[in-house]
Amino acid sequence: MRSTYRNLLMKQAIAALCLTGTILTSLLAVSPSIKNEPVVQVTGGRIEGVLNRAGDVYSYKGIPFAAPPVGARRWKAPQPVVPWSGVRRADAFGPSPVQGAPSPFGPWSAEYLIPKTPISEDCLYLNVWTGKQATRKKPVLVWIYGGGFGSGGSGAPIYDGEATARNGIVFVSVNYRVGPFGFFAHPELTGESGNQASGNYGLMDQIAALKWVQQNIVRFGGDPANVTIAGQSAGSMSVNCLVASPLASGLFTKAIAQSGARFATPYPSLREAEDDGKKTARALGASTLADLRALPAEALLKQAQAMRGPIIDGYVLPASIAQLFADRRQNPVTLLTGWNEDEGLAFGPLKNAVDYTAQVNQRYGTQAEALLRYYPANTDAEAAQSQRNLSRDQTFGAQNYHWAVTQAQQRLPVFVYRFMRKVPATGDYANYGAFHTAEVPYAYDNLRFVDKQLRPLRQADDELAHAMAAYWANFIKTGNPNGKGLAHWPAFTAPSDSIMQLDTVIRARPLPDRAALSLLFSILQTP
Repeated sequence: MRSTYRNLLMKQAIAALCLTGTILTSLLAVSPSIKNEPVVQVTGGRIEGVLNRAGDVYSYKGIPFAAPPVGARRWKAPQPVVPWSGVRRADAFGPSPVQGAPSPFGPWSAEYLIPKTPISEDCLYLNVWTGKQATRKKPVLVWIYGGGFGSGGSGAPIYDGEATARNGIVFVSVNYRVGPFGFFAHPELTGESGNQASGNYGLMDQIAALKWVQQNIVRFGGDPANVTIAGQSAGSMSVNCLVASPLASGLFTKAIAQSGARFATPYPSLREAEDDGKKTARALGASTLADLRALPAEALLKQAQAMRGPIIDGYVLPASIAQLFADRRQNPVTLLTGWNEDEGLAFGPLKNAVDYTAQVNQRYGTQAEALLRYYPANTDAEAAQSQRNLSRDQTFGAQNYHWAVTQAQQRLPVFVYRFMRKVPATGDYANYGAFHTAEVPYAYDNLRFVDKQLRPLRQADDELAHAMAAYWANFIKTGNPNGKGLAHWPAFTAPSDSIMQLDTVIRARPLPDRAALSLLFSILQTP
C-alpha cells in the first residue's frame, strides 16, 4: 500500500514538474524578463536574445523570416523559413541585401549607412527590440529602410530600436531585396509565378515580414492588432505601396511616411519592366531563367544597377498608387507624414539664374511662368534657393502633401510635419541643413549614434529628439501624436492645412507653400 502510494506521489510529482516545465517554456516564449538572455520560440525554431547594458531592453537580431532567396529561389516570392535545430543566438544583424559597397557621400556619414559587411543575397532577416518588462499587448512598430530601392539595410546605426522599445513599443526592423534582386521582371518569371506577375520581390519580402509579425510578435509582448509601419525615403515609398496593396490588408492599422510617396507619376507597368528585364538578360548572355539564376550576383548588379523600384504588376500593385487611392481601394489607415526643409540640397549641382530659368522653361513649357512665380530666379542667390525648394517639392513635398490631402478628403486621420532643424555640422556637412534623412535619429531618439566630430549637436537637439520621439511613440500607441507636456499637434484637414513645424521651437502653423505644392503636383501629373 505504501509502495503504491509512494508511486502515485512520484507520478504526481513528475507530472507537476512536466507541467511546470511547460509553463516555464511558455513564459519564456512570451516574457523576456524570466532570464537575462531569454529563449523565444518563433517560426522556424528557438532564438536567444541579448539584454542591453542598461538592463531594460532585449534585442533579437538576425531572425530569419523566409528561406534564403538564393539559387532557384532568386526572383521568387519569399518562401517559408528553413527550420533550424537547437537555439539560435540572435546577437548580430543578418547580412544586408546585395548592393554597391556602402561609402559616405553627400550629407550621409557612416552612421546613416549599413555596415560594410556582411552583404549577401541571403538577406531575409529581421530584428526585434522589446522592453524587459513582460507586458503583453505592446504596440508594434515595423521599420522599413530607404536607399532608393537600390541600397540600404536594417543594420544602419540610426535605425537602432532600443530607445523606441524603452518607450513601451516593440520595434521591428526588416530587410528586403533591393536593386535587380528585388525588382527584376521578365516574361518567364511572370509565367512561372502562378499569379501572372513578376518584379515586386522587395515588396513581397516586406509583406512576408509583416505576416511574420502577425504570427510571432505576441511572443515578444507585442500586439498584432496594433501594428504601425514606418519608413523613410524608399522606405516611405514602400509604406505608400503597402497601404495601397491588397496583399497587405489586415497587417497594420497605422502608417508613418517620412519623405516619400508616388502619386504624381506612376511606377513602370509590368510590360515595361519585362522589356527592361529582357534587355538585361540579353546583355548578360542569359537565354533562360536557369542561366539568369546561375549568374554571379556581382555580374547582375553591375549590369542592372538602374533596375530598381516597384512595378504596377497587377498583383502586389493592381493599379497605380493614384488610381488605387482615388478608387478608395487602399487599406484605410491613420497616417503621420511629412518631409524635410532642405531635402533638395543633395540632389544635383546648382545653376545660375539664367541657366535655371532656361531649364524650367524647357522642362515645364507653358507651365513654366506660373512655376517661376513660386520658385523665382531674379538673382543667382534666389535661383539657388528656388532650385533647392523645387527639387525638394517635386521629389518629396508634393507627393506627401497630396497623400495628406487625399487622406483628409476621405476623412481618414492624418498628421503632417515639416522638419526644419538645420543640423549643426562642420566642414562640408554644414552645407546640408535639414537634409534628407536628418529627421530619422531625432524621431527614434538615436542622436547618440550621430558622429559628434562631424555634427556637434547641442542641448536643443536633444530636446527636439525627445519631443519628436514622444510624438512618434504616442502615434504608434494610439494613432494620435499628442500627449502630456507636448505642444499640441492639430490633425491636418484640407481646409486648414495645419502642420507641425519641428525645430528648436516646435509649433503648429499653416502649410506655407500650399499653392506651390498644388500647382507642382498638377504639373507633375501631366504626361
